[in-house]
Amino acid sequence: MPAVYPFNAIQYNSGKGDVTNSVAPPYDVLDETRKQALIGKDKHNVVGIDLPHTPAKQLGPPEAYAGAGESLCKWLESGVLSKRGTPAMFAYRQTFEFRGESYQRCGMACTVETKTLGPQDGGGILPHEQTFSGPKEDRLALMKATATQLSPIFGLHPDQEGTASELVRSIMAGRDADMTATVTETDGQDVLHEVWTVDDDATIQKYQSALAGEDVFIADGHHRYNTAVNYLNHLESEGEVPSDHGARRCMFVMVSMSDPGLAIGPTHRVLGGMKDYSHEKFIEASAGLLQIDPVVNEPEQIEAEMAKAASVSKEVFGLIDFATGLCWVASCIDEDPLSERFEDKPAVWRELDVAIVQHLIVEEICQPELNEGEDITWAFPHSIEEVKAIGSGNETGAGGGSGFAQLAVIVRPTPLDAVRDVCLAGELMPQKSTFFYPKLATGLFINPLT
Repeated sequence: MPAVYPFNAIQYNSGKGDVTNSVAPPYDVLDETRKQALIGKDKHNVVGIDLPHTPAKQLGPPEAYAGAGESLCKWLESGVLSKRGTPAMFAYRQTFEFRGESYQRCGMACTVETKTLGPQDGGGILPHEQTFSGPKEDRLALMKATATQLSPIFGLHPDQEGTASELVRSIMAGRDADMTATVTETDGQDVLHEVWTVDDDATIQKYQSALAGEDVFIADGHHRYNTAVNYLNHLESEGEVPSDHGARRCMFVMVSMSDPGLAIGPTHRVLGGMKDYSHEKFIEASAGLLQIDPVVNEPEQIEAEMAKAASVSKEVFGLIDFATGLCWVASCIDEDPLSERFEDKPAVWRELDVAIVQHLIVEEICQPELNEGEDITWAFPHSIEEVKAIGSGNETGAGGGSGFAQLAVIVRPTPLDAVRDVCLAGELMPQKSTFFYPKLATGLFINPLT
């Protein structure tokens, strides 16, 4: 793994007490309405800096980013935010309910060498999802204006012996948290965030040793990490960047793959905008590619029906037709349906449910047969409730807009082992392949780059 370091974090309330009204979910799950709701609770909420322009999927006006930089300076000058005088790492615990179970996910906030993505001697930083230009342009403009990294990146590391996980949890067991916050996720669930400041050299050195030589797998924050690399490249294009410059390190929350609090959920696909779609035409166009069997017409039961089908089929999907309410379970007729088209890809990539949805269901069935070869409209909901809301014509924040939905494709969570194996193979999954729940909060710690 690239070396990890403590850092002189910028924090609210000097990193002490309850900061619920100051922090926010990350920028990429918020819209203008939720932004204003957060600012309504506290005019100094970090969202006022972290999300100066909505939607953050594209570059905004220059004055928006300039305003964010000015606000950050004013909040530092007034004492709303302050920078630590000594470097520290931060043990970080999130307590939450997910899919009917209770979890506590534990990790460590630290900085990691800003390096080009890919395998490297001593450990590399490995992506697993594709990125897009618009969000990276937005984040780079914000980083230039604030000279900070506002949101941590969620990183995973193998930790096969569980040494790092045990160390982090021992810190939490030894004393009460220094800082807490309760953040409401986009699904309406409250998550408790707790932070322990770690500034003694002995514990920091133990943590660094536990991670030595391991790869970092980016779980969430691909656009933010690419932005950190692009920002360093930008500085280097303007002149020499000292070896101790803040931009040479990037803020992560590192979580062990051995941590029992890791929870991965599905990211379903809602498809629409197809000119010639009907469920009859979809089934006809799928002949020879998919085995489609009817199940009880209750969306809430479709994941249970998929679990039954998975005992006899390798790849299994749920299908919901919004016009009729009819439900099916589908499986691939070919055991390796992407092998001919993607023979150069490793089997672990070809077997991903999300890859089969994109390259078989969308690109071989929906686009050519039901939409005259044109692109279709997508949304990426995480729950059956959100799927139903989109099907009712609502815009939920999952993308796609309102009133477009025709067909939902329900998928299973991407296994953690598949994420690791795809990364190690040097491949990228399709967009929205993983859903690590919950999101990391923004505002608990900010990484200054100057």
